[in-house]
Amino acid sequence: MLFRSLHLGGGGLTLPRYVAATRPGSLQRVVERDAALVALVRRVLPLPRGIDLRVRIGDARAVVAATRPGRFDVVINDVYSGARMPGRLATTEFAALVARVLRPGGLYAANLADGRPLDFVRGQAATLREVFAEVCAIGEPGTLRGRRFGNIVVVAATAGGRLPLRRLTTAVVRDTFPARVLHGAELVRFIAGARPVTDEEAADSPEPPPALFSSAR
Repeated sequence: MLFRSLHLGGGGLTLPRYVAATRPGSLQRVVERDAALVALVRRVLPLPRGIDLRVRIGDARAVVAATRPGRFDVVINDVYSGARMPGRLATTEFAALVARVLRPGGLYAANLADGRPLDFVRGQAATLREVFAEVCAIGEPGTLRGRRFGNIVVVAATAGGRLPLRRLTTAVVRDTFPARVLHGAELVRFIAGARPVTDEEAADSPEPPPALFSSAR
């Protein structure tokens, strides 16, 4: 099945390459602020020929705001400045901009990083529930319990669509590092009363603990 995807944050273009390999012919657009990184990737890891992928140098929020409604099936947010997600990309106002550029039933996924007490991720889950029709959170069980700093992916579906919960659950359970999918009542308990985040009170995701990046001894 072909789809139209917008990647916010390019990195090494790993996800766009995966989509190109598994969904040949899909339209993909990437927004990356770091022009030097894009130049390096193009030089060292050039993209395969013949794929419909364009990289735009720019600010993710500004590009989303300027995109016409209903253009994409999937939007993926993996924007980080250093090791922190900018707070301006984690608010109800930004979520509404993303929902606007998705077709009915489209999906939004945000790769978040957090640790105990998981205030940032809980706030993001609450934020997306304010804007989208259905939301789930995916993470390694220890990370979801706040036992360690790590990544949690929050996925949301626009009105008219449903999350592919069965497929997601099967995939993450079979992964090399098994994860859990929180949805419905489980997600409400996980949010634990956290409130949606607005532009006025936005804050970047927390700084990872220094030990996380230290060399193993």
